[in-house]
Amino acid sequence: MTALRDRLPDDAIVTVDAGNHSGWSQRYLLYRRPGRQIGPTSGAMAYSVPAAVAASLEFPDRLVVGSVGDGFMMSGAEIATAVQHGGRPIILVFNNGMYGTIRMHQERHYPNRVVGTDLANPDFTAMAKAMGAHAERVERTADFMPAFERAARSGRPAVIELSCDPDQVTTRTTITALRQRAR
Repeated sequence: MTALRDRLPDDAIVTVDAGNHSGWSQRYLLYRRPGRQIGPTSGAMAYSVPAAVAASLEFPDRLVVGSVGDGFMMSGAEIATAVQHGGRPIILVFNNGMYGTIRMHQERHYPNRVVGTDLANPDFTAMAKAMGAHAERVERTADFMPAFERAARSGRPAVIELSCDPDQVTTRTTITALRQRAR
């Protein structure tokens, strides 16, 4: 995120979903002007992708980056809308295989007794490619900016799936630490 922070133009638009993954964008990106960040006021999941698609259609000359977790399944099909209508958002899918915010609360209050937060995700990269988007999976931090640059140059909607460590549940803590504190 710090490399992305240095790369984004001042007029870039960043959309965020609810969820712990949004902490990376919230904490490490800079928002110097009004209208640069768009997010739900209701804490709704699945907001970021359609918001990024709409922003890229409304402001075709501005770089639009969306930040979404595994909840990409809820609205990821909107990538097809971007393809159809010429939008070009770059969607960052933070894939840790779980609903992290719910899991965090379960671990705080009921350590090792979690339910309904593990996800069996499809191949988001293949899904995005099937819709006509540029798509890549990033598994190492060092590979992120080259993938981002390829996405930005593609001239199409793009999805960058970020393989995330499921233990790193927020920018500041891990599931392991939450369990230790709950003892």
